[in-house]
Amino acid sequence: MGEHWFWWLLTAAAVVWYSTVVIYVAFRGIFDIRNMLEHLGRAQQQDQP
Repeated sequence: MGEHWFWWLLTAAAVVWYSTVVIYVAFRGIFDIRNMLEHLGRAQQQDQP
């Protein structure tokens, strides 16, 4: 590892960045889906007589 420290560092940075983006998108997706389902539920209740 001593002679390839640059590539190890670059790989670690890429993995951290990719993981951060994946986690961020997953959490935003969860909140968006939850809000969409709440909106659809309210719309369905208003449509019922």
